[in-house]
Amino acid sequence: MGALHTLDYLVLAVYFAIVIAVCARVSRRSPDSDELFLAGRTLGVGVVGLSLFASNISSTTLIGLPGAAWQSGIAVANYEWMAALVLVLTAVFVAPVLLGNRLTTIPELLERRFDARMRQYLSAVSIFLSIVLDTAGSLFAGALVLQVFFPALPLGGTIAALALFAGAYTAAGGLRAVVYTDVLQSVVLLLGSAFLALLVFAEFDYSWAAVKAAVPADHLSLVRPFDDPDLPWLGTLIGLPVLGFYYWTMNQYVSQRLLGARDMRAAGGGALLAAGLKLLPLFLMVLPGALAITLLPDLERADEVFPRLLAEYAPAGVVGLVLAGLLAAIMSSVDSALNSASTLLTVDFIQPRRPGLTPQALARLGRWLTLGLMVLAAAWAPMIDRFPGLFAYLQQAFAYVTPPLVAVFALGFVDRRLGARAALRAALCGHALSAAWFVATQLGWIEIHFTIVAGLLFAATILFAMGWRAVLDDVPAPAALAAVSQARAAPSPRWLRPLAAAMVALTLGVVFVFR
Repeated sequence: MGALHTLDYLVLAVYFAIVIAVCARVSRRSPDSDELFLAGRTLGVGVVGLSLFASNISSTTLIGLPGAAWQSGIAVANYEWMAALVLVLTAVFVAPVLLGNRLTTIPELLERRFDARMRQYLSAVSIFLSIVLDTAGSLFAGALVLQVFFPALPLGGTIAALALFAGAYTAAGGLRAVVYTDVLQSVVLLLGSAFLALLVFAEFDYSWAAVKAAVPADHLSLVRPFDDPDLPWLGTLIGLPVLGFYYWTMNQYVSQRLLGARDMRAAGGGALLAAGLKLLPLFLMVLPGALAITLLPDLERADEVFPRLLAEYAPAGVVGLVLAGLLAAIMSSVDSALNSASTLLTVDFIQPRRPGLTPQALARLGRWLTLGLMVLAAAWAPMIDRFPGLFAYLQQAFAYVTPPLVAVFALGFVDRRLGARAALRAALCGHALSAAWFVATQLGWIEIHFTIVAGLLFAATILFAMGWRAVLDDVPAPAALAAVSQARAAPSPRWLRPLAAAMVALTLGVVFVFR
């Protein structure tokens, strides 16, 4: 098991050569800060949509989703279709405000709605999550896959090599290099995953009846009981929307593509394209993982499902294509997280303290920060091996950290009486509660699924905000409210809302079929 053929090496070599060529061409621009961080605000519909999709399809999806499906069934795909609904919401209601304010970072919006403290609070948390979760998790996943095919590779050395490759082209070409390689990586990823999904389905003679006969019934249902240990229905209902809203709307790592769009046609259409693509992982990654319970029943680790399926069922050439797609997805998440973290550090912390820096100087600083953050992520990534599973590591961390931020962000849009001091205190109280809850969970005092915890922390933070608003004389100024008003929003094309409604109907149809 694990040996690659000459054709596989050729496919991998061609892929890496194309990536290097694209990055070399883009890096000739010698970008200023706007080009480095937002690709000059010129991204079109296809680039925005494919890049949104590719930046997310990394360790969480290609390694975590099949592993979780092998372990507990297809309910893990609830993260994917919920992302489609959140992207629709973002396209219709949030993206117009983001583009209307001509933001460079998402935390800028919190400064305009509240104050600089809220901006830096969100930015600091986002940087931490980008490095410790997104970048480190993707590097760990990449090393895990390569070790299946090359068992002699050391974990730490493989992580370092992946980090160096992704960090170098991200620092050189900025967001434009990131999104252009994302487009290539999306195509390779979808083709490779589709090949592997077909090969797995072939093991059941392309018969859904044969699948249902071989796989336990609960493994093929999206809706799980209230007491399900992996993903209860209540967690899907109240927790996944909160996690999805942070990831797809507030997370600089993802939303940077929307900020770099040329107009609302590109931002809205790109978000809806990404929403449609997010329905594919159920068929291309989750179902193959669930079917693998009969093909690979004796695995020691769930995270090995995807690379083992690839090694044992894909023929020469296809192995190289799928492996290229997997590495492409991992590189996409690494470059996205590094670029966004350096953007946040530069724009939210350094530029306000050194306003005299030129755009070119900011770009140089951003490049060095990218490389520094790369080193931090590579140093932390091997520690993930001590956790029970990659998917659990990523999702549980998001569940405890992000709900207070989502609550304050959402209230900034809908509560015209919430001021800056009440918002900051609500976020601090929410995170104090989440820290205490996390400790109590680790000690075994509380046993509630983390998706339900996310929803409860969101609700608690809203209550904290209402309480602080009641006791503080903290009425927001008209200029603060203008930042999130419809008057400031960029105009949306007429086709956006009908297309968004169709996407919602398609998503709910998929859920109904696999309920």
